[in-house]
Amino acid sequence: MPFNIPILLTWLRVAMIPMVVGVFFLPDGWLTMEESGIISSTIFIIAAITDWFDGFLARRWNEVSAFGAFLDPVADKLLVAGVLLLLLQLDRTNFVIAFIIIGREITISALREWMAQIGASKSVAVSSIGKIKTAAQMVAIPMLLYGQPIGSLDILWLGQHLLEIAAILTIWSMLYYLQKAWPTIKDSVGS
Repeated sequence: MPFNIPILLTWLRVAMIPMVVGVFFLPDGWLTMEESGIISSTIFIIAAITDWFDGFLARRWNEVSAFGAFLDPVADKLLVAGVLLLLLQLDRTNFVIAFIIIGREITISALREWMAQIGASKSVAVSSIGKIKTAAQMVAIPMLLYGQPIGSLDILWLGQHLLEIAAILTIWSMLYYLQKAWPTIKDSVGS
């Protein structure tokens, strides 16, 4: 297993997952709900920045590895799934939204793995709609973790609606990837 700064940042992101979630489960009286929200959303934002930064460094320093390419999306999906489950527990999102987002991640990960095994991974490479979906999620989630108004701005309401938009983009991107993969799927099933 290679070890370099980009992979270290990815492992750091994995290590942040229990911190993002655990802040809300500290014993009563340790933190207020607002303090938990501030700490959790800050850790999430740092984790999201490491996601961008580890990829940037890996490409810039030519330290792209098969293990890093495997670990990076796993870390991302674990982070998002863990936080969505927490948001369900806090009643800051609903089951349908969480199921759509988590279900899409599982489906597309499995599709990408299968396409890679048959040598057709380029047909399900990351698209711009997938990147927009990720950006919407990464902005919505810290808002939902914080969950408190800022002045007259209802951050919770804004985060919920942004996550709904992310769920719509999630469905759209999943359909896009499935459409791109369909000819290969059809050929493989038919043979």
